[in-house]
Amino acid sequence: MVRVKICGITNKEDAFLAVDLGADALGFIFAPSPRRITPQKAKDIIKALPPFIDKVGVFVNEETQKVKDICKFCSLTSLQFHGDEPPLYCTQFKEKVIKSFSVKDKVPEGIEEYKVDAYLLDTFHEKKRGGTGKRFDWNIAARVKDTGVPLILSGGLTPENVGIAIRKVRPYAVDVSSGVEIKPGKKSKTKMKKFFQKVRENENLCTS
Repeated sequence: MVRVKICGITNKEDAFLAVDLGADALGFIFAPSPRRITPQKAKDIIKALPPFIDKVGVFVNEETQKVKDICKFCSLTSLQFHGDEPPLYCTQFKEKVIKSFSVKDKVPEGIEEYKVDAYLLDTFHEKKRGGTGKRFDWNIAARVKDTGVPLILSGGLTPENVGIAIRKVRPYAVDVSSGVEIKPGKKSKTKMKKFFQKVRENENLCTS
């Protein structure tokens, strides 16, 4: 089974739709982004969610104590670090930790130094930390999978290509934001439904 994380959640309508379609995790961005959300608004959405949904806080080079404060205030269950956080930084939290790596043209250097719960691979961009809508070479993702750490595939995923991505990489999970949006921060019901449909159709074609 391929897990699905819908990132860049900014409102209850999108959160409930994602859950109804079968999302395993929702991502809330607390860093500069068109999809940035305040801790109070995230808390309000999270409080209304049903149980067993992973609530992921996305941070970029944030102070440790601020991450802990937001995590506690919002009742986050996982933390995703999308900046230049060193390996030691990622060991300071009791929640599950996902470390994101921007991929350009090779396996990120030093990735195996990070003792985290999952690696997330996203597309390199000189100015943006995710949400670019661009994909990278999935052959690189397939090599990272050999590390044995659960791999979350992100970067340019859409309803049109997620099936190919799953068959090629066979990731633990896929992570989508801009690929299912009407505009930054607002999801498309049609695109979301099609995305989940393609995930379910293709996950059964993969063999271990």
